[in-house]
Amino acid sequence: MTEETMELECLLPLKGVVNFRDMGGLITLDGRRVKKGILFRAAELTGLTEEDKTYLETLNLKYVFDYRDKVEADRKPDPIIGQAKNKRVPVQVEDKLTAQASSNEIVKSEFYKLFTKDMFTNMYAKIPIQNASYQRLMELLKNPEENLPLVHHCTGGRDRTGVGAMLILITLGVPYETVLADFLMSNRTLEDFHNNMFNEAAKDISEEELARFKDALLLKENYLQASMDSIVRIYGNFEAYLAEEFGITQEIRERIKDYCLE
Repeated sequence: MTEETMELECLLPLKGVVNFRDMGGLITLDGRRVKKGILFRAAELTGLTEEDKTYLETLNLKYVFDYRDKVEADRKPDPIIGQAKNKRVPVQVEDKLTAQASSNEIVKSEFYKLFTKDMFTNMYAKIPIQNASYQRLMELLKNPEENLPLVHHCTGGRDRTGVGAMLILITLGVPYETVLADFLMSNRTLEDFHNNMFNEAAKDISEEELARFKDALLLKENYLQASMDSIVRIYGNFEAYLAEEFGITQEIRERIKDYCLE
């Protein structure tokens, strides 16, 4: 499946939000396929139009799971979507760097100077380990009959959501290469979002600084790899990570797969 095909198949037809994608359709290592209509990932949801909400209500979402911190959520709160429960557990309690929702704020406070490839790599390496947010997410996944369909999101739906999507998809047996392609797709689905940030930054920084900012902000293979490397370094393999971090034994994992795959 090409990246263009993946994008066409997974993006939902919504007008007020970006990067809202169905995680279904991906092929697993055992030849099954992730069901569509049960797992979704997205950027911030504040801009949903009434038409968007009406469309999303047909999905019968059980949970809207928000990775953002209180400042982000208070500024741009999640709307009510049908009967879905809104649950927010921040990924980053202390590090507010990637929690800035506005490109203007990034520039005005000179945060762009801190957006480096090393910063992103270190962040990705840190957040999958002993993180209350992902622990709560995976707790919901352990009981798919009760808790799905579900959408998980942050501000852009790329970093915090990207790691969450990786944890879900690899649990379901999707190959890492496919997960990585899904992760990098956000560079395409967020092209306008990124360009707005770059245009704002260009007003205040040099061309050289802008080039460094662009290079760091766009998603890289090694960003997500840093998360996987941390998991393997600390736990030895993903199976041990699931068991120790989330209490997901092989038996529980197979039950999750049986519900989420077809």
